Amino acid sequence: MTTRTRRLTQLGLGAAFAGTTFLTACGGQPENPEPQATTPPAAAETSATPMPAEEPAEAAVAPSGEGEGEGGVLIDQAGTNPVVFRSALAITEAHIVAARDAYKVGETDAAAEMFAHPVSEVLFDVGPYLEARGVENFDQMLLDASEAVFQGETTEQIDARTDEIIATLRSAAEKAPDDGSSEALIQAGVAADQLDRAATMYGIAGESDEYEPYLDGYGFVIAGKAAFEAEKTAIEAELPDVAAALETALTQLEMAYPTVERPEALDHNPAALTGSVSALLLALGQ
Repeated sequence: MTTRTRRLTQLGLGAAFAGTTFLTACGGQPENPEPQATTPPAAAETSATPMPAEEPAEAAVAPSGEGEGEGGVLIDQAGTNPVVFRSALAITEAHIVAARDAYKVGETDAAAEMFAHPVSEVLFDVGPYLEARGVENFDQMLLDASEAVFQGETTEQIDARTDEIIATLRSAAEKAPDDGSSEALIQAGVAADQLDRAATMYGIAGESDEYEPYLDGYGFVIAGKAAFEAEKTAIEAELPDVAAALETALTQLEMAYPTVERPEALDHNPAALTGSVSALLLALGQ
């Protein structure tokens, strides 16, 4: 398995759009203090260090290095910020759909890794905040799906496992903390976060011929689209500029990630993809 370095991405960086929502969350202590945890069986190759509570959201960006774009969830905000809470779940969903589709094209190792990866990379850190909101631990579902891939289950069986996991994630998302933000604003923030990660991954994928960075980005596009479509009508009504920017960014990213199989050439301009996401974040800031 390729060693992966976490990147503190722009999770909600454009979330000055949420007014006091994001800025207030940065300035105080987390609603539920993070318990001391030991490394789980599916231990991460790397582990994120929670950002100090006093640091502003704008500071939550570190050099990317080899980062894959799904690290850097602002852990200390997961107990109070619904965008952060739901984005962690969307990151997990991105991995699950990528695993499902990779398995269908015979990428067994990548599929198994994608199913298991959120357990150590995302849920290990955010799990205490999920559980504090009444979400039952579902790590084992992901680990079982990973094992099922190696056991050679049929694509239909893997599809069923995927559907069950996604239903669990969607149910968990309903338990996000309430900071007064509308559903349209929250889901737009989650969608923007996923598309931002997808744009980041495309640039990273172009630096090598490895499959996993492309597969990560592919999953983020699907998760971003799902987050947008969940409240599309409301976003269009409440945040028309954001909706238009989401459509533009999503269209460009879907062309960059046409299938789960990595194209022979990644010939889309990474700067253009980043630019479309930057425009989206700007729209969220209006």
